[in-house]
Amino acid sequence: MKNINFIHGILILTGILFFSCSTGQESRKTIIKNMDDRIVKSEEEWRKELTKEEYNILREKGTERAFTGEFWDNHEEGTYYCAACHQKLFSSGTKFESGSGWPSFYEPIDEENVTVEKDTSFGMVREEVVCTRCGGHLGHVFPDGPEPTGLRYCINSASLDFEKNKQQ
Repeated sequence: MKNINFIHGILILTGILFFSCSTGQESRKTIIKNMDDRIVKSEEEWRKELTKEEYNILREKGTERAFTGEFWDNHEEGTYYCAACHQKLFSSGTKFESGSGWPSFYEPIDEENVTVEKDTSFGMVREEVVCTRCGGHLGHVFPDGPEPTGLRYCINSASLDFEKNKQQ
């Protein structure tokens, strides 16, 4: 009788783990509500508009070296925008020091402005952060950030533009 209870317990736990793992990935994915806002350009057009570094990161999913980007140590108050399409992405109020060498935020301004996609490049499984409007690669999100979300959006400086808050 003990063996049957043990087997039932294992089956129930396996089912719970399977369900929780499969639903967690989809819960943070963002769906574009208004496809009219999406910006679609040819790679040739993007090459003309972006710097070489911006193109490498935003269109080819590159990564800048740690501690070299313009905004990793920026402490000014303001808003971070997508360097390709100027969509509002992050607020300085959610930026924190992660020690990673890249700008880190615990949440976007609006979850609809970024999409999280599964990234299996380089033999790793990560969650890639993409601008919802233009599809530009921004960085990755990790589950090791501070409260209130516990997330760390690790973003390439070259994928961002920054505007300081205006003094009132």
